[in-house]
Amino acid sequence: MSQSSMDVALGSNLLTFAVPSAHDMMERTERYYQWFQARTEVGIWPYERALHGPPGPVATVEDRQGGVQTGINFASQDYLSLTGHPTIREAALQAIHDFGPHSSGSGTLLGNTSSSYALERELSEFLQVPSLVLFPTGWGAGYGAVAGLIRPADHVVLDTRAHACIQQGAMAACRNVGRHEHLDLDDARRILAQIRGRDTKNAILVVTEGLFSMDADWPDILALQELCHEYSATLMVDVAHDLGAMGPGGTGLLGEQSMLGKVDIVMGAFSKTFASNGGFVASRLPGVTEYIRVYGNPHVFSNALSPMQTEVIRAALKIVRSEEGEALRQNLSRAVHALREGFASSGIPCLGKPSPIVPVPVGSEKVARLTSAELPKRGLFANLVEFPAVPVGQARFRMQVQAAHTPEQSHQAVHIMLEAIQAACARYEALA
Repeated sequence: MSQSSMDVALGSNLLTFAVPSAHDMMERTERYYQWFQARTEVGIWPYERALHGPPGPVATVEDRQGGVQTGINFASQDYLSLTGHPTIREAALQAIHDFGPHSSGSGTLLGNTSSSYALERELSEFLQVPSLVLFPTGWGAGYGAVAGLIRPADHVVLDTRAHACIQQGAMAACRNVGRHEHLDLDDARRILAQIRGRDTKNAILVVTEGLFSMDADWPDILALQELCHEYSATLMVDVAHDLGAMGPGGTGLLGEQSMLGKVDIVMGAFSKTFASNGGFVASRLPGVTEYIRVYGNPHVFSNALSPMQTEVIRAALKIVRSEEGEALRQNLSRAVHALREGFASSGIPCLGKPSPIVPVPVGSEKVARLTSAELPKRGLFANLVEFPAVPVGQARFRMQVQAAHTPEQSHQAVHIMLEAIQAACARYEALA
């Protein structure tokens, strides 16, 4: 390992390479590739790893260079630990037997099955809305809802921390994209007042998240919905990370804030709690979802969820709504509190509030990258998050907790993380 490789690996971020200027598209990726190679050479490229087996609380993981390590897994999204649940596996096998493995078409063109219709009905009832539309990915649901509803003269107002699928859907649909400070209702009001002061004809879509996935915090949904109605705007709430894993009966922050069936538009993903890929968009007005069915391009031009996926989601939804689901959420809460309390008592208060996402702040990208190299060697997997997912200088580890995690594993993870950060700081000082 050369000092020059380490300098290159620690010296940039994705912002550096976001707008390459060379005229040859094939060659202009070379500077990024050199940076990627340098990070790989010094062992601080923690992405694109692969599991050997299910994403349980302990996992065996292979990196892109072929190294294999086993450790406590706080890097997977399986909040209620349903991926390995026997009922879920039986549902998947039965669906393959009954329907085969493939949807064989988009939802618009015979890609649905009777299972798709059943899932739509069951999820609509759970969310207390008249109808919803399924998407093959959560990303497609967010992007498709925004790009399908918004026209060039319309406006989109986003929380600065809104998910990338929402941001990109807005930018693809129109040029009138405003961003208010994170969870700042007054700033949102200021932007809406400015828009309505000059444009009373066109639509405004305001988008927030239920549980923000990098910060583990959430908005006052009622206050935001009332603000939208005041300015003739429409509110969409992304419930990807909280639905199923939080709230009364697994109804997420909508249920916790008594907003089921009251928000204009709700979108979400099945990939965090429901043991499958896929997403949905629901609305209190059925005309909205019917419109998205034909103008939400990821629904129209992508193959529908496979019958195996829809049956897995249906089985997961039944567990979420059952006494077993409540017990799993209690187990999840115990592991979350053990993790947060362990970090707090060690002098590192986690960001946000108790939820399946526990963000551990580091700040310096350089120290965070060096820490990421230490964690697997010490028996812990946690996702390093840096720009563009979070602002420059606010690097963190997003630890994602599962119901199957024990408080003891949470305490062990805190110990390993602290040791890794200390080792990274010492290494960085030696390099400086």
